[in-house]
Amino acid sequence: MAKEKFFWADQIADRIIKEKGNKKEYVCASGITPSGTIHIGNFREVITTELVVRALQDKGKKVRFIYSWDDYDRFRKVPVGIDKKYEKYLGMPVSEVPSPFKKGESYAEHFEKEFENSLKKVGVKPEFIRQNVMFKKCKYASLIKVAIEKRKEIMKILNKHRKEPLKKDWMPVTVYCEKCGKDFTKIISAKGYFIEYECKCGFKDKIDYRKKGFVKVLWRVDWPMRWKYEKVDFEPGGADHSAAGGSFETGKEIVKKVFNYGVPLYYIYLWIRLKGGKDFSSSQGNALNLDEVEEVYEPEVIRYLFVGTRPSKEFNISFDNDIIKIYEDYDALEKKYYGGEANPQEKRIYELSQVKKPAKKKPEKMGFRHLITSVQLKKEKELNKESQVRAKKVANWIEKYAGEDMKFEVKTKVSARLEGREKEAMKELKKSLENKDFSEEELFNEFYRICEKLGMKNKEFFDAAYKVLIGKSRGPRLASLILMIGKGKLIKLLGQVK
Repeated sequence: MAKEKFFWADQIADRIIKEKGNKKEYVCASGITPSGTIHIGNFREVITTELVVRALQDKGKKVRFIYSWDDYDRFRKVPVGIDKKYEKYLGMPVSEVPSPFKKGESYAEHFEKEFENSLKKVGVKPEFIRQNVMFKKCKYASLIKVAIEKRKEIMKILNKHRKEPLKKDWMPVTVYCEKCGKDFTKIISAKGYFIEYECKCGFKDKIDYRKKGFVKVLWRVDWPMRWKYEKVDFEPGGADHSAAGGSFETGKEIVKKVFNYGVPLYYIYLWIRLKGGKDFSSSQGNALNLDEVEEVYEPEVIRYLFVGTRPSKEFNISFDNDIIKIYEDYDALEKKYYGGEANPQEKRIYELSQVKKPAKKKPEKMGFRHLITSVQLKKEKELNKESQVRAKKVANWIEKYAGEDMKFEVKTKVSARLEGREKEAMKELKKSLENKDFSEEELFNEFYRICEKLGMKNKEFFDAAYKVLIGKSRGPRLASLILMIGKGKLIKLLGQVK
């Protein structure tokens, strides 16, 4: 977890106020092209923006938090897992491609709805802007005119970072053909608000783009154009946009020289990965989405992962046994927060990890590790409501991700072969359970007393007990497991050891 003197989102908020001045309303932006599943790596951008929004709001500032769906971008390639027949839609806006998943919605809409719903669960609620709507309504007409009129200036900026200069007839816009809907078009002339074009399909036309929204601005110009239109003050960007000669470097020059607007405060975020896995990629079919993460991670724990790690630092999402420690770290922070022991940094991390404002009383939840045992012993009904919610996450984790070392089933018959001292140890354990009711700590100490009495190694004792109980040499914490099984059932089982 981060250790800096002030929390990173608060530092960014202070910089925004200092650099942009005291405004009535600040605009913080984020967005993506819905060309496939919006994976957990993409979530880093919007959560980074949301945390800065909260930091500004906590300073008493009014903030407009916008998320742009760049769904007027072209359908570039058919992702892995989608029927190759979809190649016939290449060149169309993703907002116009029919969904392969559900009738009555577009390709873009399917992924937009999926991500919007999952964002609500983690408390991220921006104002969504669909760019296909904005372009079709001709909202950017006056700025498109500026871009076309100053295209040579734009070319000069872009050519500084290109090996081969742009062609002399290059335009900062493309046109979607009114007949076939694709962008396989060539602009013949552009004067004032009028563009004349011809398409590979044979269709020709001259349009007034104040009235017909078929003109799409190219990405390198589109991004700074929308900074101007929305009056954006802050927007983070990935390492790809941030590279030398990348879209942010050219964008900040274009927004100043072409659109006469200041550069938004920018913050680079680095990638997150699946532990031991590849980079996330929607087109390659490696796209773990937020819903899938939410199946095993509580919303607050998801936020905690992103809140407590600076966006400029990479980290891995874990679905192996590391998840136990992540939950334990979160629970420890929660305990410190409500116990008044959290330092200012920890206090801030906890507050921003919450979907809503922190509850007045500490939530009473059983630990993830303990629940691994409870769930497999089918004890969920004995838990309080908060623990039951967490138990569902644990059950999903056991089913989908847990290794065999975490899975068990309590035996009804002893099938393990035990040696002399192992048998004696199990008989001693039976006798102890018959004579006394133990707490978890007392029972744990009892194990060592038995080992000392019989002169056996601790590992030998634990191996024997696990073999009798679950048929494995390892398992959940033994004392906890025994108490949860119930001494009556265990005494009966141990009675089979002869």
